[in-house]
This record gives sequence, structure tokens and C-alpha cells, in this order.
Amino acid sequence: MPELQRLRPEHAPALLAFEQENRAFFAASVPDRGDDYFTHFADRLAERLAEQATGACHFHLLVTEDGGEILGRFNVVDVADGAAELGFRLAEKATGRGLATTTIRELFTLCTTAYGLTTLRAGATLTNTASRSVLTRTGFVPTGEELLLGGKRGVGYVRELRAGPSEHA
Repeated sequence: MPELQRLRPEHAPALLAFEQENRAFFAASVPDRGDDYFTHFADRLAERLAEQATGACHFHLLVTEDGGEILGRFNVVDVADGAAELGFRLAEKATGRGLATTTIRELFTLCTTAYGLTTLRAGATLTNTASRSVLTRTGFVPTGEELLLGGKRGVGYVRELRAGPSEHA
């Protein structure tokens, strides 16, 4: 079973490979990161690690059992007043196996016990039916808020968190 790991500097080569290999797949449903992201990847990673060190963000990777490959990214960002924004990406070859759903449920425990969060927000483009399904399966509810995500229409979601075993219901 893949393991959820907190982002570390040594993840850099595998993370860059993950982003490059899945770029076209991601761009079909979420805004593309652009060429600049890849050109300045090392700088971007250093910025994310610095943000994580402050507690303002928590970046996680879903890594294969042997630790050699990244299957997904699960980011908890803009932490403030017990709330944060969840974003996630799963490699094309890892979709359809329930990994996003399982990993997000695992994140709920981290969010309540390690990060002190009580609320998660998320957004997904209207065309990203897979992410919208995962959000619904994991207890997120649409807020009715219409979003613009990289120029694409989307919808906002919210999930109240409770510590304890009922979190995985």
C-alpha cells in the first residue's frame, strides 16, 4: 500500500518526474502549472518547504511502497484560524483505485491531530468530475460558491472535521 509522506527535499527528483509525466493529464482538468514552474522547479520546491516550516501549509506525497515513485500530491494550504484549503493531484496511472479517497480520509486525521484544523475547504473545476466525486465521497459538501480556477469555472466545497474514529465514516 502506498504511504503518505510529508514533503521533504529528497523528494525533489521523484516529484519533478511526477509533475512532468502527468502534465498533460492534469491540464485536462486543472489549470496547467506553466513552463516556468518546471524551469524553476528547485526554487518552487524550496519556497514550498519554507512555507511548510512556518506551519502555513502542509505538503504531502503519496509514495509507492518502495519509495521510488510519487503517485499523488495532497496539499493543505493557507492554514488560518483552524481552517485550510485542500488540493490534490493523482497520477493518471493511479486513478480509479480509491487512492485519493483513502488518502484524503487519512489526511483528516493528520489535520485534526497534528495541525489542529476543524475545517477544510476545496475547489474543483466543473469538468473535473473525478475530483468532485472524491470530495463528495469523503464528506465534502458543495458551498454553492462559484469559483474561477485558472480561468475555468468551478465550485467550492467544505468539510467540517471531527477528531476520532467517526472521521472515516
